[in-house]
Amino acid sequence: MPIRCEIVSQDRMVFEGDADIVVLPGMEGEMGILPNHAPLLTTLNMGILKVRYKGEEQYFTISGGVAEVQPDIITVLANAAENVNEIDLARAEESRRRAEETLAKGPPPDTDTFLAMEAALRRSNLRLEAAHRYRRSHPRPGSSTEK
Repeated sequence: MPIRCEIVSQDRMVFEGDADIVVLPGMEGEMGILPNHAPLLTTLNMGILKVRYKGEEQYFTISGGVAEVQPDIITVLANAAENVNEIDLARAEESRRRAEETLAKGPPPDTDTFLAMEAALRRSNLRLEAAHRYRRSHPRPGSSTEK
C-alpha cells in the first residue's frame, strides 16, 4: 500500500501522487519515508527530494521548507520546489551568472542583500546540478544528439 505524497510550493501544487518511498533532504541528512511511517514534523534543507513509485523515480529541487508525515500521507510545504524535468537551464544559468557577478564585486553594505545573493547562487547551482544529473533527456528534432 503506497503513501500519498503532496509537494506544495508557495505558488502551486508541484506534485500529487502515490509513492513507495519519499526521500527528503532533512536538516540532519536524507531521510526515507515509507508507508505507515510514524507521525513526524520536520524542517527541510535545500536539496533533492525523490519520489519512487512502482520502480519509477521523480526528482524535485526544493529550497527548504517543512514536511508533515502521517502514516498514509506526506505533505511537503517547500519555500520553492520544481520538478527537475521542468527546470529552465538558460534561466538557471543566467541567475547563477548574476549572483556570481554581484558577489564578485565584494560584499554589499547591506547584509540582507549579500545573504540573498548567496542563497540565489546556491539555488541556481542546485537547479543546474539536479537538471544535469537527474533530467531525462529528450533530444529535439534536428539536434546534434539525435541519430
